[in-house]
Amino acid sequence: MQKFRLEGKSAIVTGGSKGIGFGIATALAEAGAGIALVARNQGDLERAQSTLRDLSSETVEIYPFDMSIVEDIPALFTQISTEMNGIDILVNNAGGTRRGPAELVAIEDWQFVITLNVTSVFVMSQAFARERIQRQGGGKIINIASIMSEVVREDNAPYAASKGAIRQLTKSLAIDWAKHKINVNGIGPGYIKTELTQPLWEDEEFSNRILEKTPLARWGDPDDIGSVAVFLASAASDFMTGQIVYPEGGILSRF
Repeated sequence: MQKFRLEGKSAIVTGGSKGIGFGIATALAEAGAGIALVARNQGDLERAQSTLRDLSSETVEIYPFDMSIVEDIPALFTQISTEMNGIDILVNNAGGTRRGPAELVAIEDWQFVITLNVTSVFVMSQAFARERIQRQGGGKIINIASIMSEVVREDNAPYAASKGAIRQLTKSLAIDWAKHKINVNGIGPGYIKTELTQPLWEDEEFSNRILEKTPLARWGDPDDIGSVAVFLASAASDFMTGQIVYPEGGILSRF
């Protein structure tokens, strides 16, 4: 369907060199968008860029950057937008966690997670919105939330708090920027097979517990998230804002 095509659009994907972020970047590129990948590791970015250039004739640029350095994000956005001739789609995917019992979490670890998972999303979204408003509005923001925006696991207080915040931030920005025709939605992945989660899905006991709880009885793949991202980035979702879509195999529906 033509409504799902993204030719002529440019997208930023933070944390886009591996895992879910790369799955999203791949899907957007296959739909016709130019891609700007942001991640910390130059080597990972170069490998991702090479793969995407084999898939798509559209522009694929890379930007090594640590999203926890929030004071430098506006300058980064300006650089990317200038070099890409404007940005139409922003995917806020970069994130991290620090696990441990809540009573033992160091304030430095708490601040790291909140800064990376929440503050960076707000600052990047703000930079995007300011430019889109100057360009007479329009645009799509996709925030990567989590099933932990809704439910929690033990020893994950900073991460759960950050993803709960992303759910509400998504709604707030959607309301504030609707008048500028900027759609703000989110994706809350379930258990997805990536390099980051490899210790979990390789743990047979843990993996079996997840499969038992998941009605579709499998781990998700980054492609599963990419497909949802294309919908939210495209004209097909023009009447949708302030929502979190949960590609999670049904785990949230099971009591």
